[in-house]
Amino acid sequence: MFFIRRHPILVGVAFVLLIMLIVLGASAMTVWRAAHFDEASRIDRADIIIVLGAAQYGGRPSPVFRGRLDHAVLLFQQDRAGSVMVVGGKAPGDSTTEAEAGRDYLISHGVPTGSAVAEPVGRTTFESLAGAAKYMNEHGMASAFLVSDPWHNARITRMASDLGIVGYASATWTSAATSEDTRFSGYARETLAYVYYRIFGR
Repeated sequence: MFFIRRHPILVGVAFVLLIMLIVLGASAMTVWRAAHFDEASRIDRADIIIVLGAAQYGGRPSPVFRGRLDHAVLLFQQDRAGSVMVVGGKAPGDSTTEAEAGRDYLISHGVPTGSAVAEPVGRTTFESLAGAAKYMNEHGMASAFLVSDPWHNARITRMASDLGIVGYASATWTSAATSEDTRFSGYARETLAYVYYRIFGR
């Protein structure tokens, strides 16, 4: 008590740092646990499969994007949903959107044209999922498998829930997790992103 009375500012700073460490630790565990559980192992079917967009070059999906799209094709072939939606807008200088590039890839890999949907809106994950939520609401859909990289699972599932989507994360490990360094970087970055979203809601 004597130390606290003599150094109230130092104690306050230490307390804040402790709270921050607890929050970061709990969030890191949430991100890690979500990354290592595939909701498709317990959920047989949803209304739609949503693929989160990634980089594309002149209509050609990047390796990361292809990994997500290939996983969505697998889920579709397993009859987990009747359609696949790709979300994602256009970066400055791009000739097409992530959503359109992804839809074309799906069609070229066996998904029927009528079952492949492009929702080319948003430059952030939240904006893209908001576009997906609007489409689903207009078409009487409620549930979706969410396909991205594993460390995104916790955040995108939370976002989907906040937007009224019953989301089931089913990630691909074949797109970005090429090394231990890549995985560590992904977990660290996503832990901070998860905390940011929980605090600011965007």
